[in-house]
Amino acid sequence: MTGKGEDQAWMDRALKLAGQAASAGEVPVGAVVVLNGREIGAGFNAPISGCDPTAHAEIRALRDAARRVGNYRLPGATLYVTLEPCTMCVGAIVHSRVSRLVYGAAEPKAGAVESARRTLEEEHLNWHVEFVGGVLADRCSGIIRDFFARRRADSRRRRQLFSGKE
Repeated sequence: MTGKGEDQAWMDRALKLAGQAASAGEVPVGAVVVLNGREIGAGFNAPISGCDPTAHAEIRALRDAARRVGNYRLPGATLYVTLEPCTMCVGAIVHSRVSRLVYGAAEPKAGAVESARRTLEEEHLNWHVEFVGGVLADRCSGIIRDFFARRRADSRRRRQLFSGKE
């Protein structure tokens, strides 16, 4: 079983990927797939730059992992993601047969693990995923909070500039 220190180390890696998303103007979410103690897939949010509504960090990390191992099923793998996955991503996690999900910040509006929905606990699913939330939650929520604060401030500056009220 994976220990708390190891979970934090991999979440730190996911946070670095979230920083790459933020630098690209994307909502800062990062994800890493780990199997047998090594990274087999990584991704960060890119729906805007990729013109792809499915380009969430989790989906990109799962695609990367599947390509690297040569199989779309990833039993035994752990997915680390900085934000609680949405319904689409939870579906991909189940279909990919990831064994464990570790996420950082809760997502009260669209989180499909524990916040808005509890999708992984639905009995009809043919694969069950162990999950842990709240790993480095303060850092994970902080990067998102700071991103949106900067975005709101930039928007205010643009409105002031165009209205002539500098």
